[in-house]
Amino acid sequence: MTTPAARAEKGKTARKNVARSSHGRWIPSSQRPDPLTVLERQSVDRVPELVPIRYGRMAVSPFAFLRGAAAVMAADLGAQPHTGLTVQLCGDAHLLNFGVFASPERALLFDVNDFDETLPGPFEWDVKRLAASVAVASLQNGTTKAKAHRAALVATEAYRVAMRRLSGLGELAVWYERIDADDLAPLVRRDRRAMLADRLAHARRRTSLQAFGKLTAPDASGVRRIVEDPPLLERTVGLDRVSLGKIFSDYRSSLSEERRMLLDRFHFVDAARKVVGVGSVGTRCFILLLEGRDDGDPLMLQIKEAGRSVLEPYLSSSMYAHQGERVVRGQRLTQAASDIFLGWMTGPEKRHFYWRQLRDMKGSAEVETMTPSMLRAYAGLCGRALARAHARSGDRIAIASYLGSTDVFDRAVADFAMRYASQNADDYAALSAAIAAGVITAAPGV
Repeated sequence: MTTPAARAEKGKTARKNVARSSHGRWIPSSQRPDPLTVLERQSVDRVPELVPIRYGRMAVSPFAFLRGAAAVMAADLGAQPHTGLTVQLCGDAHLLNFGVFASPERALLFDVNDFDETLPGPFEWDVKRLAASVAVASLQNGTTKAKAHRAALVATEAYRVAMRRLSGLGELAVWYERIDADDLAPLVRRDRRAMLADRLAHARRRTSLQAFGKLTAPDASGVRRIVEDPPLLERTVGLDRVSLGKIFSDYRSSLSEERRMLLDRFHFVDAARKVVGVGSVGTRCFILLLEGRDDGDPLMLQIKEAGRSVLEPYLSSSMYAHQGERVVRGQRLTQAASDIFLGWMTGPEKRHFYWRQLRDMKGSAEVETMTPSMLRAYAGLCGRALARAHARSGDRIAIASYLGSTDVFDRAVADFAMRYASQNADDYAALSAAIAAGVITAAPGV
């Protein structure tokens, strides 16, 4: 067994290959792919009529563009030297991919909550995407460059401090580590705690029952059906019982035995295609309405298509041939607690999907309305959560040793974040120009 001292030495050795100060550099490669070409390649296998919605949502702001351009940033990170200190990456660790959700014990936790791009890779890629998102969000909110740099620095510093703390804990202590939503109050100023309490209360109300009331209505026979809102929500037709049975059987087999028994207590009522997110728009996503003991006992599940991670061209291929399983395994490994209905299956045309509850006390921040001090506090919380996630799968002692006790890494990544925010602004402008010229079709305001 490798000793803690040997693991720490591994981290220090990594500094010789990639100096901590070198993370501040961002000079686009002469071979950098055109960002719009990268996005267009992703559109090839998406639902054609939904692609303009994706571009319309990305065109709203530089931060919205960054959210949808995970593949662009993956190519940029993939062209840089990396530490080789591997963790299970979120793969898309921007500010809005953190949030609160319910554990199986009904506790409200704060954690990473999106794993569509998860893959093992160098820890700093997640840290850089988080820091870049902080810089972009800060600048978009009208703050100064100095304050945006400070916010990105806070996120990176929080990651480093948390990782160094976790490096001194035992294996079980790290595995049980979590951030309870109720522990967030001391992190905000007293005059903002009422606002936080309201946000957490709102999240606790976001359950299947709440989604049931919002997304369904009785039909002529009195049976609850999903209410259409084209093109964002359209009921699925022609879903026969044979194909439905096959879908459920495949998904059911990915659950543990006790959760299979729970799922068996529900029966199918209705299904619809749903548009979600920004970067995911155009991938195939559905919601299912199930019913338990009676029509007042609903369960709403989301079925989301899983393609190959945008990181895969620059890293080793996933050990899982099924992309839905890749997402589920990565999420279970990384999150402090995961949805009890998290599973996967193969759908029509051999497409890969993963399943989860549509809403289970899920909530995210509204970064667009945050003051600079609020954004700094939130950025620090995300940095802390990301370190906790990485510590479960990576060598936390080696990473902590690489990071060190000074702020060299923090300042370098904050510098990178500001430079990449400028690059993101240029890429966003290119998208806006392409839409204005009619080269790319975007559906505004959808």
